[in-house]
Amino acid sequence: MGKIVISSNVTLDGVVQDPDGSEGFERGGWFHQFVGSKDLEDWQARETQEALDVEALLLGARSSEWFASRMVSGVGAAVRVSPEWADRINSLPKYVVSSALDEPLWTNATVLSGDAVKEISELKRKVDGEILVYGSYQLQRTLIEENLADELRLVVFPVMLGTGRRLFDETSDKKPLHLVNTRKLGDSLVFYTYEFVRS
Repeated sequence: MGKIVISSNVTLDGVVQDPDGSEGFERGGWFHQFVGSKDLEDWQARETQEALDVEALLLGARSSEWFASRMVSGVGAAVRVSPEWADRINSLPKYVVSSALDEPLWTNATVLSGDAVKEISELKRKVDGEILVYGSYQLQRTLIEENLADELRLVVFPVMLGTGRRLFDETSDKKPLHLVNTRKLGDSLVFYTYEFVRS
């Protein structure tokens, strides 16, 4: 049975929008603006280990396109990634949730174009191990709302933007979580791991 893990970089006030500044959001680009090299070194090491430990990726169409366009050179916009991370991401099975996409943009990818909840539930039954969700905040909200997400990993960046798309928006009910781990990355980042509590 698969375990869906949402992994996200967020600001202190929960904004996930445009961390690298490529979307044109007026307050975007916060990923690099408020952290030092030690922070990013520890962030990269954590990100690489996480990718090595999972069995598959689950992405929305726009996030899939963003990652696929940056995997050729191993450089994601202003974020330099390790070759080990890029190789692992390229080799992992990838599942892209999209009703409009016919063909995936990179190798080893499958488009889930039917009922998202049904197809993701089936994916959880099929994959043995962790299924990692990067970016894809609309998909992440659906996974949380439909009780399909099992774990939430947040790297919190030391800035408040005051506006922007947030991972946590309105939900139909309370979503209790259990803190599994917390640790500091570098000098400024904090990494939290939570499990969703099932009643």
